[in-house]
Amino acid sequence: MTEFVTTADGVEIAYDREGGGRPIVLIGGAGQFRAVDPATRALTTELAGRGFDVVHYDRPGRGDSGGEPPFTLDGEVAALRALVGAVGGRATLYGSSSGGLIALAAAAALPGVERLLLWEVPLGEEEGADGAALLAEIEGLAAAGDREGTLRRFMAGMPPEWFEGMRTGPHWPLFERMAPSVRADAEALAWAQSAPWARLWSQVTVPVTVLLGSAAFPFFHAAADALVASLARAERAEIPGKDHGWEPADLADAITALLG
Repeated sequence: MTEFVTTADGVEIAYDREGGGRPIVLIGGAGQFRAVDPATRALTTELAGRGFDVVHYDRPGRGDSGGEPPFTLDGEVAALRALVGAVGGRATLYGSSSGGLIALAAAAALPGVERLLLWEVPLGEEEGADGAALLAEIEGLAAAGDREGTLRRFMAGMPPEWFEGMRTGPHWPLFERMAPSVRADAEALAWAQSAPWARLWSQVTVPVTVLLGSAAFPFFHAAADALVASLARAERAEIPGKDHGWEPADLADAITALLG
């Protein structure tokens, strides 16, 4: 059953909660939310069966969660503050893709984050300018009301069939509704280039595991190496997976082994 928690700035966040034990909050990437993400829903159940208290939520502006544009990185961190509070004030954060950058921002700002698990984070060049350029383009498209263009631009570096499958699939109206929320993902990408990484992540002192699929795109290997080199307490681990995806049982096994 869907539950709700309200952020300090009054945004209702919808979530599913399953299991009992150590809390884990699952943070989706740019195109993920509960209604269109059966893999993360299955991961929730797999982890719950392994002794975890799992939260799978809709980020602001997605699914059953509230919020109004502009969607910001601060708003994402506020949602996580509320969710961590709802599970007792302490939790591990699992961030998928750009959700991994949101997890890093949360760990730098929030008490109670005990550990980070980051899946194939799209980290750009250190102090590069492409993240800020993407953010400006996304803001322009969103301001013009071009929701399809917003999603198409955000996904421009991904295999083209991914967007076309989204655009022609049965969930397109749901994706179209959430399109303005990818501004927060673009801001996270820009934030990750806003300062030298060692300084940017200096407040992230919890253990971090950067997870990669065994057949990950080369870009994600380079990003993982950069994260491990620039974070205070980081390691990398591989699990079976390809095309930026994984099998729920495989990922649940890996998370269980990592968290002991």
